[in-house]
Order: sequence, then structure tokens, then C-alpha cells
Amino acid sequence: MTDTHHDDDDTMEYIGKDENRQSLALPQQLMPKRMYLLPVQNRPFFPAQVQPVVVNQDPWQETIKRVKETDHQVLGLCFVDADEEMAVPESDDLEIMGCAVRVHQTQREGGKVQFIAQGLQRFRIVQWLRRKPPYLVEVSYPQEPEEEADELKAYTLAIISAIKDLLRSNPLYGEEVKQYLSRFGPDDSSPLADFGASMTSAKGPELQDVLNTVPLLRRMEKVLLLMKKEQEVARLQAEINEEVNTKVQKHQREFFLREQLKVIQRELGMAKDDKTADVENFQARMDKLDPPEHVEQRFRDELQKLSVLEQGSPEYGVTRNYLDWLTQIPWGQHSKDHFDLQQARQVLDRDHDGLEDVKDRIIEFLAEGAYRQEVSGSIILLVGPPGVGKTSIGRSVADALGRRFYRFSLGGMRDEAEIKGHRRTYIGAMPGKLVQALKDTGVDNPVIMLDEIDKIGASFQGDPASALLETLDPEQNKDFLDHYLDVRMDLSKALFICTANQLDTIPRPLLDRMDVIRLSGYIAEEKLLIAKHHLLPRLLKRAGLLKKQLNITDAAIRQVIEGYAREAGVRNLEKQLHKVVRKGIVKLLEDPDTPVKVGVSDLPGYLGQPYFKKEKSLKGTGVVTGLAWTAMGGATLSIEASRIHSSQRGFKLTGQLGDVMRESAEIAYSYVSSNLKRYKGDPAFFDKSFVHLHVPEGATPKDGPSAGVTMATALLSIARKEAPQAGIAMTGELTLTGQVLPVGGIREKVIAARRQKINTLVLPEGNRGDYEELPAYLQEGLEVHFARHFADVYTVCFGNKPRRGASVH
Repeated sequence: MTDTHHDDDDTMEYIGKDENRQSLALPQQLMPKRMYLLPVQNRPFFPAQVQPVVVNQDPWQETIKRVKETDHQVLGLCFVDADEEMAVPESDDLEIMGCAVRVHQTQREGGKVQFIAQGLQRFRIVQWLRRKPPYLVEVSYPQEPEEEADELKAYTLAIISAIKDLLRSNPLYGEEVKQYLSRFGPDDSSPLADFGASMTSAKGPELQDVLNTVPLLRRMEKVLLLMKKEQEVARLQAEINEEVNTKVQKHQREFFLREQLKVIQRELGMAKDDKTADVENFQARMDKLDPPEHVEQRFRDELQKLSVLEQGSPEYGVTRNYLDWLTQIPWGQHSKDHFDLQQARQVLDRDHDGLEDVKDRIIEFLAEGAYRQEVSGSIILLVGPPGVGKTSIGRSVADALGRRFYRFSLGGMRDEAEIKGHRRTYIGAMPGKLVQALKDTGVDNPVIMLDEIDKIGASFQGDPASALLETLDPEQNKDFLDHYLDVRMDLSKALFICTANQLDTIPRPLLDRMDVIRLSGYIAEEKLLIAKHHLLPRLLKRAGLLKKQLNITDAAIRQVIEGYAREAGVRNLEKQLHKVVRKGIVKLLEDPDTPVKVGVSDLPGYLGQPYFKKEKSLKGTGVVTGLAWTAMGGATLSIEASRIHSSQRGFKLTGQLGDVMRESAEIAYSYVSSNLKRYKGDPAFFDKSFVHLHVPEGATPKDGPSAGVTMATALLSIARKEAPQAGIAMTGELTLTGQVLPVGGIREKVIAARRQKINTLVLPEGNRGDYEELPAYLQEGLEVHFARHFADVYTVCFGNKPRRGASVH
């Protein structure tokens, strides 16, 4: 294959003879009828062109040699339209119309043959005489028809004008124009048209179309179209270059002017460099604060280091970030506390319904601070089930005191650097959350809430719970040390409020530093008030509704509480009410003029069938209701005992019970077995009975010692073959000697009993004080019996007293 290019290398080896012959084009009658062909790719060759042509020696050297041996030395160049270079194209791939050229100055080098091709005339292949290299064909030369002189002149002037425009946009075309003018005049229309086509960057098929067009006017029309496209491309290219140059020059000009301005301002003392600006900025920040002496000294040392460091050094960035943090800590800045207990009570009542005992405890805490005129030295821990308002109580305390509030969650935290910061040597080092709390609030005495402290983790990166020991110890946090700042800071003025769902997972040393306040959950009456005063108004406001547009009756809210949201908290209650509001909005959009009223009978259409049915307490021989505490609040627990057969002694437990609860069951079994005579049962009952004790809801893990008396009562019931009195629920830990020990979670258990409409309770004597501390509305209507010994439980459940002296103990 061939390509056209310029090459002035004079070191090539010449082939043939008479190489410098500069003969002109042959007359028409002397053009050969047979000629050898050479394929060209990329673009066709035109009669008006004079350009070098380069071909591979193999397989085209023989073709060039045979051409040089002819008298006329004329070669045919035919265009091949192919996307990829073809070593030896098929004869059918060559265009029928080609250009006859005169071969001059043949040279060879590096496997290539180069010659100067002087375009002569169009030809058309008439017949193929040899279809393999060297190609040989018989040709004819088409004659141009006569054209209208005036029209021809007009086209000629148009092409000359287009050539002038292209010369202005690209001076490289000047050399080709000189070569053309050395052979033809400007009035030679046919060569002019071909020359104009060769100057364009059109694609090969478009140029071949021009070569195929013999009538001159039609050819000149096509050439003008190609040259107009070329002019448009040249114009766009010039505009792009001008735009790019303008932008570059503008940016360079601005840069030089800006640099000159900096130098002038610096010389006149009107401006400072970035380093001086940083130093003065940090100094101005620290002047507004009241830091301790050791912080002031560290600040001066770091500022001195910053002033001598180069701005490009990594140490400069580290020191600058450190000073940025150090000067944003509110050293000596604090807000004034409001010790108006009446206002504090109003804030708590405004934000929360129920929780009277918790509110009283908060008021006592604030009263102590008011008496000392300082709230510090105490860490509050709010413990309760999810959704009872622990976080919102923390916000209310901050509002009552007039302090700023900052909250962050400890749930899943595994890196102690979150608490105490990273060392400054690490890339991306930052202070801990406590320093960030002081920075964000802008005072050194905010209310800082540590949420989910029972879900804190530990990993290879450290133990955040241990890092909190210094933070939450009033004797230590006045000298708290953050690893990043590396200066002692006083956290004793901050009020820490922690929240947790349970105490079991909180490390004991950490728990000892906190004052525990329990939030036990809400009964139905409290939930009703919360829904009416807080949840529903908030949902209506969020939806942009008025109360008169969507009204939910009190009876419907109570049914939602009892049938769809019995949890200790109110989060699920809010979700159910939100579902009612959403469906109500759909009805309002369908009929905007009719207010939506939701009653009890409408709830299944909004929420589906109730999740919780009205339960009847299980009763009968061997069935007893116990009271249990869970992380979600209190719950009732039915315990069943049954005699399977009387062929052998045995005892079986089911219900996914934990180790402690299994031990309680074993103790109950042992105690009842050894005291049956005292409690008027057959002493030999268990000797020949296989007994099965089951705690329903087997998918729920259960553990704890408080079901001991309940299990013992169930076992005694089957041994006496007598059902205990109905409507009684109990809790208490049982020992092998029959003692009833106190248990925890009395408030939650009482609330669970009231939720199930159970009015008679048996509690350990040791929990009498816990019960008497409950609000009056929780005690109202309850009949409570306090038991020191299992005999007291027996008397309540079976209506008589045990025999004296009948025990084996």
C-alpha cells in the first residue's frame, strides 16, 4: 500500500536511469493505452498534484521497475477504500477511475521505494490484463464536455476565493499553491478544481467522488462544497484557539498582577503573608478566652513553632490544625445556670406526661444544685425500655437549666480514640467527642448526653468503656487529658446524662460512678395522655393538618394502645398513629370537604386486626401467673406444671430457660418435694411421679431467679390436685428453706399486672419499700400481699395455713 508524504533525504540509493528527467505532461495522443497500476489508500491522487509516493518494496518494486523501463514512464494510481491497511488488495477493491502519473526520482531505502508522482490525467479501467502484482490494465481517457463560459468563470473565481481563504487560515498550503502555479495558470479550470479538492481534508470516498466526476461544472460544484466545509472547520478551529489563548493570557495576567500586588502590599506594610495571618488569627482567638496557665504556655510554644516553620512542610499543617483546635475550645467560657425549680417543673411537665417519680428525682437533683449554686459532681444514668423518653428527658434537663445540649451515641463504639482522641502523630488525627462537644456548644458547662452506654463495645483498638472511667469520675474529670490536645482540661462543670436499656452490660466500675434513675414504662392511662398531648399533635403538624380535619377519638387511641402497641415505651404507638394519619390523608385527598373521624370500629380498616387479643389469665391445676422483667419492660408469665405418668420419679423443664431460671426450678422442685406434708399434699407424690414444668412462649429467652415462688406454687398445685385462686400474680426468689427473697423491677412488674387487669399480687416482703414508693395511681385498686416465707404464698393461693411441724427442716 502507499501513502503520500514529503521526504528530502538525499542519501537514498537511485534505481534505473535518466532519473532527473523533467519532462512535461505527454500530449493527449501520446498517453499509453496500457499501464501498470499501483493502489493508494487514505485519499486518491489528482491530476493537478505533484507529491512523493512511498510504497513497500515487496510486492511493488517490480511494478516500479517495469514502469521505469517504459518510454512514457506513466503509472496509474487507483484509490482503495479500506479501514485497515491491505498488503495486496484484490483487483475488485480498486476504483475504476484513477489518475495517471509520471514517475520521477525513484529512490529506495529501508524496505521502501519512494518516487515523485506528477499527476497527468484521469483514466478509466477498460480491461484487466493482469490481476496480480504487477497489475496491468487497458485504459481509456474520458473527455470533458463543453461548458457555459460565464458559469465556468464564476465557479473558477469562487474556487480561487476559497483557496485564498484557506491560505490565510493555514499558510502551509502556500508551497502547494506555488507548485500548482508553476504548471498551470489560474484560468485552467479543470486542474484548478482538482487542486482545490486536493487541498481539503475530506475523506477518501468524498474525494474519489470528485475524481469520478468528469463534467467540469458538476465537479467544481462538489469541490466548492468540500472547500466551504474546510473553511468552516478552519474558522471554528481559529475561534477555539483564540478563546483558549485569551483564557490562558487572562489567567497569566491575573497571576502576575496578584503576585505583584502581594509584593507591593508587603513592602508597604499593607498586607501579610498567609503564615503571619494564621499567627495573628490564632492569637486574636486566644485573647478572647481565659485559658489556664499551662494551656497558655502550650499555646505560646506551638505558636512560636508555627512562626518558624516553612508553609510547605508537613509539620506546618499539623501544628496549624492543632492550634486551630486549641483556640476553639471555650476556655473559661460558660453559660449561666437557671435554678428556678418552678420553671424546671413546668418544662418537665410540658415535655412529658407521667414519669412523676422521675420528674421528682430530676427536681431533687436541680434543687441540690440550686442550693450550692453549682450543678456538678453527679452523673445521671437513665435506665429504661426503648421509647420511654430517656433522650428527651436529657434535653428537658438542659432546657430547665438553660444550658446547651450535645448528644452522641456510644452504641457500637469500639475505639477509645472516639473518647480520648488520637495522638497528633497519626495522619488524620482528631480530638475525641468530648472536646468536639465543648467546641460545638461554645461553653465549658454543657449538658452532654452519652446515649446507649450499655451497648458500648471493645476491640483491638481499645476499650472505650474504660476510657469513660476518667471522663465520668467527678474526682478525675477536672484534669481530663485528651490525647490530641495533650493538655489537661476541666470537664467537671459539664453535666453528663447517660442512657441505657439495661444495667447488665455496663461495667461495674463505670456503673459505680453514676446515679441511676429508672424509667419503667407507661400504663395505658399515661400512654393515652402522651398520645393526645404530644404524639398526635406532632404528627398532625408534620402532615400540615388541622385537628378538625382528622380526629381520632379517645376510645380509638385506647384501643390502639391495648390492641396494637402494648410495649413499655411509646415509639410503636407513634408509628401506629402515624399509619392512621397517612391513611386519613388519603381520604382527605379523595374528599377534601369531609373531615375524617376515626373511631374504634374504624381501626381494623386503618391498622388491620389487633396484634394483641384480650387475654384471659390461664387457670387450673398446676397453672400460676408470674411477673417478669425484660429489657422491653414488665411482662406476665404463665407457668404450667403437669404430672406425665406415675411409673417413675422424674422432672423435666422446657421453655428456653437460662441457667439461673433452671436453678430456680430445681430449688422449687426440691423444696416442694421435701415439704409436701406440711402443705397438705401426699408426701409420696413426687416419689412416683414424672413431672413436666413448662414456661410458655418457648421462643423467648427467659432467665432470672424471680420465678422461684411461681414454680413452687405450680408444683404444689399438682401435688395437692387443687387449682390456686384465680386472678393472682406473683414474683419472688425462693430458697431451699422456703425463704422468699426480694427481686428487682417491681415497678415494671406492677405495670405489667395492671395491663393484664390482675389486681391481686404476691410480692416479697423485702420489696415492700419499692412498692410503697410507687405513685398512688399505680397502687390504686391493687390488693398486695407481702411474703417472707413460702407459707405466706401458700396461704394466699390456697386459702388456709400450712400445718405446723410438718416440714422435714
